[in-house]
Amino acid sequence: MTAAALGNADAVLAVEHLEAWYGESHVLHGMTFALQRGEVVALLGRNGSGRTTTLRAIMGLMDRCTGAIQIDGKEASNLPPHQIARLGVGYCPEERGIFASLSCEENLLLPPKQSEGGMSVEEIYQLLPNLAERRSTPGTRLSGGEQQMLAIARILRTGAHLLLLDEISEGLAPVVVDRLFDLVVTLRSRGYTILLVEQNKHFAELLADRFLVVEHGQIVMHLTADELESQSDLVDRRLGV
Repeated sequence: MTAAALGNADAVLAVEHLEAWYGESHVLHGMTFALQRGEVVALLGRNGSGRTTTLRAIMGLMDRCTGAIQIDGKEASNLPPHQIARLGVGYCPEERGIFASLSCEENLLLPPKQSEGGMSVEEIYQLLPNLAERRSTPGTRLSGGEQQMLAIARILRTGAHLLLLDEISEGLAPVVVDRLFDLVVTLRSRGYTILLVEQNKHFAELLADRFLVVEHGQIVMHLTADELESQSDLVDRRLGV
């Protein structure tokens, strides 16, 4: 896929010629891509390649950006983060941001609803029974996997339909990674659109419809699932595997 992303009426997210800076450091160099409704797209790349910066730029969290970002056809490149959230975007950062002094349920209830269609707490507990069992547990006593599930669950309450998920499998035990895999599969089946940042190609390859390999703030490969398999050796070299 090489297309100009904007002007696609079916795109939930369209990014074109996105450049971004941390202070004087130029990190993104013309990122262009689009996500269709209900699609899961994975950004693959080494640490420092610009994948997390792409999510932060979409959320309006960078020092400086140029280029265009549209969410459901609405221009969002100059909006502050809270207004982007109101367009139905949920961001789950790698650091999770769990409040240690609050219980699991208090953490879950903290973010306000931003748009219609958010899950109720009981719906979330049905989807993630581990959290129901730990609803009164302080954030400091949740395992890494439970914290990751909670971080995703919080944005499901807000009404977000476009989910930006950053390295959700990072550093977790295989059994927890399997649960997160099942969660993303369920969300995909419910029509969520997901942009997934992953270094773990094996986690992403069975989840995503398409794969964008990022190097030095640019997309260097656009791949379908079949192409990812057929070009596995080249992708692994790009990822440093």
